Amino acid sequence: MFERGLTMGSSGNISVKTEDGWLVTPTNASLGHLDPDRLSVLDQNGCLVSGDAPTKEVPLHTAMYDTVAGCGAIVHLHSTHSVAVSMLPDTKADDAIPPLTAYYVMRVGKTALVPYHRPGDPKIGDAIKGLAGKYTSVLLANHGPVMAGKTLEAAVYATEELEETSKLHLLTRGLNPRMLTEAQIAELTG
Repeated sequence: MFERGLTMGSSGNISVKTEDGWLVTPTNASLGHLDPDRLSVLDQNGCLVSGDAPTKEVPLHTAMYDTVAGCGAIVHLHSTHSVAVSMLPDTKADDAIPPLTAYYVMRVGKTALVPYHRPGDPKIGDAIKGLAGKYTSVLLANHGPVMAGKTLEAAVYATEELEETSKLHLLTRGLNPRMLTEAQIAELTG
């Protein structure tokens, strides 16, 4: 993700569930230069067991794990096109990205937009909990995407699909692009 330019510097964070808690990237860690020995090991309640201090975004990870059924990993980035979509005044809170491609529908589904909160604010977790687990994909306004997946690989692939579809959405804005129909969406998700 770092090499693809989806996250820069020490921005973004990822987590993966384990049998007795979860692993999360430490605070101020670059996803391009992660040291496995420095990962933060958290218990089931999100409390640090070992490793470096965890990302300040633990509340958003906790909220996704608590509400999204089958969630085994979370990716949170500050990817350019997804952030740009989150800043547009007409982005829908319950359907932030239109169904432009089959792979967006299959890998991501629908994306929610939650209002802006400063990074690390526990209220981000409250906003995600307010979605009641209906979305595996969330855009944090003026901040970036949060993607839940059954596995880390699934969360990464869905995050990449969200970013590419956000780019397509921005490129076709105002051009009246052809969307997938309800029947086409049903065929992909049925």
